[in-house]
Amino acid sequence: MAKIVTKERLSEQVVRMTVVSPRIARKRKAGQFVVLIINEQGERIPLTIVDSDPEIGTLTIIFQEVGKSTMHLGALNEGDEIAHVVGPLGRPTYIENFGTAVCVGGGVGIAALYPITHALHDAGNRVISIIGARNKDLLMLEDEMGAVSDELLICTDDGSYGPQGFVTSLLSEVVERKEKIKIVVAVGPVPMMHAVAELTRPYGINTVVSLNSIMLDGTGMCGTCRCEVGGKTRFVCVEGPEFDGHEVDFDGLAKRQKAYLEAEKKAVLRYSCGVTGEG
Repeated sequence: MAKIVTKERLSEQVVRMTVVSPRIARKRKAGQFVVLIINEQGERIPLTIVDSDPEIGTLTIIFQEVGKSTMHLGALNEGDEIAHVVGPLGRPTYIENFGTAVCVGGGVGIAALYPITHALHDAGNRVISIIGARNKDLLMLEDEMGAVSDELLICTDDGSYGPQGFVTSLLSEVVERKEKIKIVVAVGPVPMMHAVAELTRPYGINTVVSLNSIMLDGTGMCGTCRCEVGGKTRFVCVEGPEFDGHEVDFDGLAKRQKAYLEAEKKAVLRYSCGVTGEG
């Protein structure tokens, strides 16, 4: 059992929690994730480890309430317990002093981008961060990202904070400065990561994306998270979550992301109506 220590609602649908999990807090590295199971009837929820405190033994997670299980998780309060927290899972981000690194995050993907940005900054890189959201209320971790970035650029789709536009517009401006960018890391919606990869491809800039594929067991056995990368089937939960953005089949990934959409809508409806007991 993992006790919820703190809970903070960052926006209407986005929640930040710290939970007690000492072993994972000591071992986790940037880019890794955990799988949560709320109760014995619950389904597995993969979530990036945003931060940890090894001394206190807590993990920080941030999630968006987009389905039945994340809505259930968001309904828990401080003092409640989560039945299972498994991790750390996935391969850690490869970190070195590349030189100049650009970190691009969209929406709730900024939460997954933050620990990677932090690690790149700690490794001595000059870090340029670009974050964006649909509007000001949905923008998150501005202060945290600013603290681990040499330069922070912000935009929103509707222009309610920062210039109106997408993160790719700001990335294009940075690339056109002719800075010697050694690596771009992008985390966010699939179309955003696809657009970032296509933007950097002509320049030959090493581009890493963190895939948020559908996962089930988190061990690579079930195959639910499979994705085509470089013409080969890869299993995101054990071989990722990060891959070369120029080799990912984003169209195939986008189709797989929609595979359970109708089932999820029904589960949300049942949950909203107070019907419980399904996985």
